[in-house]
Amino acid sequence: MTQSLLIVGGTRGIGKEIARRYAGQGWSVVLTGREDSAAKSVADELGGDTRGIALDLSEPEQIAEALADVGAVDHLVFAAIARDTNTLDNYNIASARYLVTMKLLGYTAVVSALRERLAEDGSIVLFGGRAKDRPYPGGMTVGTVNAGVTGLMHALVVQLAPRRVNAIHPGIVGDSPYWAENAEFTEKVRQATPTGRNVTVADIVDGVDFLIRNQSINGLDLYVDGGWLVP
Repeated sequence: MTQSLLIVGGTRGIGKEIARRYAGQGWSVVLTGREDSAAKSVADELGGDTRGIALDLSEPEQIAEALADVGAVDHLVFAAIARDTNTLDNYNIASARYLVTMKLLGYTAVVSALRERLAEDGSIVLFGGRAKDRPYPGGMTVGTVNAGVTGLMHALVVQLAPRRVNAIHPGIVGDSPYWAENAEFTEKVRQATPTGRNVTVADIVDGVDFLIRNQSINGLDLYVDGGWLVP
């Protein structure tokens, strides 16, 4: 039986590569992006039974309507992220509010809208990040929100049982578009990582696949960072 996947934030980066994997396996894939044209363009590029729709996590009141014509969902992956650089000395409230709304309220609003359409033997994968317990200058809001993703996961495990809910927390993904432009920093991370290599996009996609496939993994914070030792 064909599996269905909804990937929130599937138009670029890691989200797009997750969508590519499952589209290539013949799954029915719906991917979202903030712009309808971009989502449809990526869906056409990936081919197969892939559809793109517009969804803006920063507008949680509009999410239920945006998802109204999405059918039954076996697996739900939240790959949408936002970059926020914030410190107490220069606190950008608008930027912080956007990130909090998008990842915590937006993620929750999607699950709420789809609750009756989620397969009982299905799964949800939430994206957090290692900033939750490896704070760095400028990452105050990012770290706080990613810690909130763990709290959200625990709450959803209880409320959505028997559906499985897990979170994946990538380290510095050296070949992602953002970090590939910061070669000096990613090299420092590589040197401080016991595996001697940076995390790759393919590693993260494999981690998501593990959380989707293994039906006894539930309520897990999966760290994919190579054992990174130094913040």
